[in-house]
Parts: sequence; C-alpha cells; structure tokens
Amino acid sequence: MTVSRDDQPDLLSDLSDLDFVRHLLADLHDDLPGKVGRFRMLTDLGGQMGRSGTMIFGGHAAYHAWVEARSSFVHGNYVATILLCQGLVEHLLAAYLHAGLLVDDIPDRIQFADTLRRCREREVVSDEDVTDLRRMMALRNPLSHFRHVDDGSNLDRRSIDESRSADDLLRHDAIFSIGLAVRMLSRPAFRLG
Repeated sequence: MTVSRDDQPDLLSDLSDLDFVRHLLADLHDDLPGKVGRFRMLTDLGGQMGRSGTMIFGGHAAYHAWVEARSSFVHGNYVATILLCQGLVEHLLAAYLHAGLLVDDIPDRIQFADTLRRCREREVVSDEDVTDLRRMMALRNPLSHFRHVDDGSNLDRRSIDESRSADDLLRHDAIFSIGLAVRMLSRPAFRLG
C-alpha cells in the first residue's frame, strides 16, 4: 500500500499549500505603496554605485548581507535592515584590508573599531564615514544586545525621550543604515568603473 501526500497530513500544520499562498499574497499586498516607495528609494540610492556596480569584499557573508538588507528594507523589516547593514560593512571593510593590504598583520578576528581606524588611516573612508559608521554601530548594538530601559540607547527609551513611535524610529534608522551601506559600496575602493 502506498501513501500519497494527501493521505498523510503535515505534522506541523493543517494548512494546505493554497492556504499558504493566500497568506503570502496577503503579506505581499500589505503596505504595497510603502514597499514600492522603499524600492524606489533603494533604486535611487543605488545610482551612486555607478553603471558598473561595486566590488563586494567579504565573500558570501557580505554578499548575502547586502542582498538580504535590500530585501528586508523593501519589505519593511527595519531591525533586520540595520543588523544586516552593520554586518555588511564590517565584512566589507575588514575583507578589503585583508585582500588589498597584505603587508598588514590583520588579526583573524578584528574589532570593528580597529577596522575603522585602519581604513581611515588608509583613506578608504572619510572622517564623516567613520562618524556615521559609529552611529550605525550604536543603532545596531541595542538591537543585538539587551539594554535596560533606563539606557538611552534602548529603543523603548528612545521612543519615550523623542516622543516618536518605535516603528518610526526603526524606519528612520533603517533608512540611515541602508543609505550608509550604499555610500560605503560607492567609495572609490569598491566602486567599479
């Protein structure tokens, strides 16, 4: 006796494939104007990288962080956008130092502050870039690591202090982060053509 897929229920869900498609279509439809607007913004930002694009140092981790950061931004997943942009930039800059400056003794696990210092010394990034990269790191840290509500970087504390919703703060932080990631990818060290 053979058992077909229809005879054997899914162990985790009683939803059919069509039910899942309905949920996916509803999710796609939700905030459609916002998604289109964020996609347009991302496309406009991408123009900074030039016609030939950019070289993403850092291997698969950096490449996938970039791909997923863009997708997360378009779909309004702002925490993911911030985390992925920070990861992208850390991989991008450290891998550039490793690949392009072989005379340096780059540690196997380099701290981001050290990466920033070395990149600034070699004029890979500007003083403004360093300031903004530290700001992005400060936005990422309380999302990755617990902060008590009394800590000024805690999202709930920021929301209270600035009289803005947490969603609005995250959206603003994600726009800053994706814009900074594009700016880094557009730097002469990475820009092609």
